Amino acid sequence: MAQSFQEFIKSDRKRLNGERKAVVAQQREVEKKLAAIDQELAAIVAYQSTKTGKAAAIQPAPKARRAASKTRKSTRAPQGSRRESIIAALKGAADGMSRGELLEKMGLKGDKSGEMSVSNALTALSKSKQVARQEGKYVLAAS
Repeated sequence: MAQSFQEFIKSDRKRLNGERKAVVAQQREVEKKLAAIDQELAAIVAYQSTKTGKAAAIQPAPKARRAASKTRKSTRAPQGSRRESIIAALKGAADGMSRGELLEKMGLKGDKSGEMSVSNALTALSKSKQVARQEGKYVLAAS
């Protein structure tokens, strides 16, 4: 039996609304997991700063905030995550990495705002003496 156009639209709308509801539920679950990870990272930073007697240079990421508008979602990374990513990348590079190599590894080559955030994070890490420059490459500073 042929389905009318109105019935087709109604059933497709119902299907899409169901899929959307499932994805929103998954998103909430991922946000809960991310909040738990952020909490653990904050605990590690607090432990490390207590153990070393130094104030933590990297602040834990703030809790995720809902966007004011449902139509426009923020794609901004949590505060401090760029610095953590840079430190993680440098831990894996014994000889250090140039800014360009870091951008490529982080998948930000050509993304102007991403490149700027890496530059800003490298400056902050250098000022806090967590990262040093040697022969044009960034390396982790000796602790």
